Formats: sequence, structure tokens, C-alpha cells
Amino acid sequence: MAKLYFRYGAMNSGKSTGLLQAAFNYEERGQRVLLAKPATDTKGERDIVSRLGVTRQVDFLIAVDESAEEAFAAAAAQREEPVACLLLDEAQFLAPVQVDQLLRIAVERGVPVIAYGIRTDFLTHAFPGSARLLELAHSLEELKTICRCGRKAMFNGRKIAGGFVFDGDQVAIDGEAVTYESLCATCYLQESGGRLGT
Repeated sequence: MAKLYFRYGAMNSGKSTGLLQAAFNYEERGQRVLLAKPATDTKGERDIVSRLGVTRQVDFLIAVDESAEEAFAAAAAQREEPVACLLLDEAQFLAPVQVDQLLRIAVERGVPVIAYGIRTDFLTHAFPGSARLLELAHSLEELKTICRCGRKAMFNGRKIAGGFVFDGDQVAIDGEAVTYESLCATCYLQESGGRLGT
């Protein structure tokens, strides 16, 4: 049985780089993969963008109200060879029902699905897509990165004009006048004045 995998980590933990490496590994062995991301992620438009400077165009985008399963089926039908794996970037932006559909792709269609994303937003709240992946995925893998102090980073601090902010919409794409810094719990609490989830 194929499985649904969720590989998650704070910003700068190498999620997109890992996805692109996984795609390379499959293709080096002559196997076909499909790459996708939610249309909500406007960074790079139709590209998966690694902070190392590597980019690759996705095979399809998943719109907010679109069936992930139908989008996958349409993209898979474009080529003759079978799909060995679906690789999905920025999975936190999926709706819970779309994550349910990813599980169906793995279990009912027999195609492994590897979803990459962040677990929580800048206020430490779970993204709906990430919460559902944590509930459903057969396999969970945390990709680690470090805070500026050298400890393990687990939170994403949002910065506007170089200063940390702790209010605003859940989604603000990195690079659109907004940046993020990966922080450990200690540094996050120091920057937020001790607040969590406000």
C-alpha cells in the first residue's frame, strides 16, 4: 500500500530543497513524478523555489476550492507512463478536505504522496492543512533547522520592515514585504514579550 508522508519543519529547514532532491532521485531511476503546490503560494508563481537557488516548475497548482484528487488525475493523464510519486510543496495551505484527497490518492490509487510544509503560523497556530496532515499521514518527519542562538528552531517569527510582528492574517507570503525568521521557543517568547498564540 502506498502511503501519505508529511515532512514538516520551520522556515529554512530545507523542505523545498528536500522535495527537489526527492524528485531528482526518482527521475534518476527512470520513474515519473508529479510536482504540485497550492495556488495560495504565489512565491515563484508556478515554481517551487528553494532558498539554495534551485527552482522547478510544478506540474499543477491546486486552487483553494479545487479537488486535489481531480487535479492530480488530470495531470497524470497528460503522460503515458505511470506516476511513481506525487510531491507537494507548501502543504500547510491546503484545505483539510484536500488533505483527505491526498490520502485517497495514496491508498486508493497506489501513488505515494510526500507533502512538505510548515506546522504552525507566526502566532504558533496550526495551519488547517498541516493539522489534517498530522492527523492522517502514515509517516511524519520533522526537518530540523536552528535558531540564531543555535538551539533547534520550531517557530516562524514574522517580520515587517525588520521588526517582529504578532498580529495580522495567517497567510502572508514570504517576500511580499514580509520575511520570516526561524526561532526556538526561548527566542520566540523573548521577541513576543512572552505571548503565545495571541
